Amino acid sequence: MKFVLSSKIFRATVTEANLAYQGSITIDTDICDKAGFWIGEKVLVVSNTSGARLETYVIPGESGSGVICMNGAAAHLIKEGEEVIIMGFALSDKPIEPKIVFVDKNNKIIKVK
Repeated sequence: MKFVLSSKIFRATVTEANLAYQGSITIDTDICDKAGFWIGEKVLVVSNTSGARLETYVIPGESGSGVICMNGAAAHLIKEGEEVIIMGFALSDKPIEPKIVFVDKNNKIIKVK
């Protein structure tokens, strides 16, 4: 068994950073659904802007809003306006084809692979 990439949101823009929240990443539920992310799923978030990498979990954001919000301590590492890649992984005994969601600068879905 190996951990393999199962889902990815490519080049999303962080729309908010909320230090007061307990922790996690808020993602527009439309984008979550297209990527196949589950609410509460552990994800790896990588900033193309700063190089920061962190693990957290998904909480639902308003459908159609384009929200990508770093919450709690993660907001110290990845800030509003940064470009990020959000990845989910699955434990599998064979290769799987990941769902990849491409978004524009406003986090509107432009393509799903």
